[in-house]
Amino acid sequence: MKFSRGLAALILTLFFHTALTAEYLYKDELILNPKFNAEVEKLGSELHDKTGISLRLLMLKELPHGTNIVEYEKELLKEFSEPTILLTFSELDSQVDILANDASLYEYFNKKQVLSPVASPVQAFIMAVLYSKSFEGFKEMVTDADGTILPLLAGKAKEGEILGKYSGAMFNGYTDIAEQIATSKKIVLENAAGNANKNSILLVKVLFYGFIIYALFIYFKRRMYAKRQKIEEK
Repeated sequence: MKFSRGLAALILTLFFHTALTAEYLYKDELILNPKFNAEVEKLGSELHDKTGISLRLLMLKELPHGTNIVEYEKELLKEFSEPTILLTFSELDSQVDILANDASLYEYFNKKQVLSPVASPVQAFIMAVLYSKSFEGFKEMVTDADGTILPLLAGKAKEGEILGKYSGAMFNGYTDIAEQIATSKKIVLENAAGNANKNSILLVKVLFYGFIIYALFIYFKRRMYAKRQKIEEK
């Protein structure tokens, strides 16, 4: 069977039409993976059916010139009359944001937590001790934890695995928001990733704690060596 150029063009046309009209993976200029698209659509559709809230994911290559991410989201939200939350990632701008078209929607999920760059309470406490300049700053930093997007985006990825890191991080955040909304609404999402989706965050935490433990081990080892040297010199 010959695979004509016309047939190839038709398939591409249908593919891009589907990508452009996807409802919950609203814009995808990066991943272009049918499986990723299907997972987002499945979870987004169930969330909307059970709560009436549309959670839309945008994966952008770059924001329009001269536009910041919040301005871009505000303009896009004008297209939607129903309760809508946008989770937006722009690769070249290195920006992630969440914006809703109704302030009451923020009652159903913790935006600050989802976008926190810190993976765990212990990590937040250590960073607060090291970097806070006041008690108020300490209290704010110590409660800023359990981020589900930025810790993964900040992780290193081998060549060829960048898109996997993007899709994993953003789907992790998308699921986190959906599950928090479901909990607030007292409903169950059959298509939510649940605990399995948190394995990647757990890995980030394990690596972080491992680094802290190793650093402490080296620190005390050097102190003991320095004391031993002083005793021997006497």
